[in-house]
Amino acid sequence: MRRYSESFKLKVLAELAKGNHSKRQIGLTYGVQASTINQWFKKYDHKDLMNTCVTAQTNDEISCIKALQKKLKQLKDLLIKKDLEKLVVESYLGCHDA
Repeated sequence: MRRYSESFKLKVLAELAKGNHSKRQIGLTYGVQASTINQWFKKYDHKDLMNTCVTAQTNDEISCIKALQKKLKQLKDLLIKKDLEKLVVESYLGCHDA
């Protein structure tokens, strides 16, 4: 079993906290298994970083993410449109009653 210094462990956790790379990428860079990094999260109480990065690995996953992002934008736009329509109706009714 390989031993790592405290400073090395904290360096790896700090690198992951930046959010620029996934746990898998950092593990490959530093030669550390993801399960080992998970143990360090627990030891140093960085549980907030346990699921920090999600990396799409296949073209299907990337396509799915893009489709979901497009659908989310469409739903947000629709919600804004409906809110504006509601404001117009309420404004019209408010002016009409006066």
